[in-house]
Amino acid sequence: MKEILFATHNLHKKEEIQQILGSRFLVKSLTDYHLNEEIEENGTSFHENALIKAQYCFEQTGIPSVGDDSGLVVNELGGRPGIYSARYASDHDFQKNIAKVLEEMKGKTDRSAYFVTVLCYYTEQGPVYFEGKVFGNLLDENKGVQGFGYDPIFVPDGFQMTFAEMQPDEKNKISHRKKALDQFLHAFDL
Repeated sequence: MKEILFATHNLHKKEEIQQILGSRFLVKSLTDYHLNEEIEENGTSFHENALIKAQYCFEQTGIPSVGDDSGLVVNELGGRPGIYSARYASDHDFQKNIAKVLEEMKGKTDRSAYFVTVLCYYTEQGPVYFEGKVFGNLLDENKGVQGFGYDPIFVPDGFQMTFAEMQPDEKNKISHRKKALDQFLHAFDL
């Protein structure tokens, strides 16, 4: 089993990635390597932020590394929260972040949005990118307790429930991260 370092301290994200990749890779996190320094995401796009994280991890460990930048893109909000999704109202306090999005969406009729994940796989050969998107609509209140982030207000197209109402394995079959990881696996014929 090939070891791969994902640039995250988020245990939920690590577990989700491991579940999607299965036994093909052993997913390690920043915590596993005691990399506690904050990686400054100062890029202007999902691609730039994913590269910053992946390159940092590879340079620190020499282990093939993946930087992931994900976010919620809301059409009526001009693409916000976008690359600022995790810190839109408060750093990684998703109840406050959700509340800010819901407040900004009051009175808006176009509730369309999408989740995007950009993965940057970084080795001595440099970066390779993979991208996944899931389109859907936003509710005007939280529903469900599964998942994390904006999952309680996002209903993917073709479904009647939010990501947070789905069981993890159900969400992981259709998520933006799953689509990006499928491209990653396909690139290595796994």
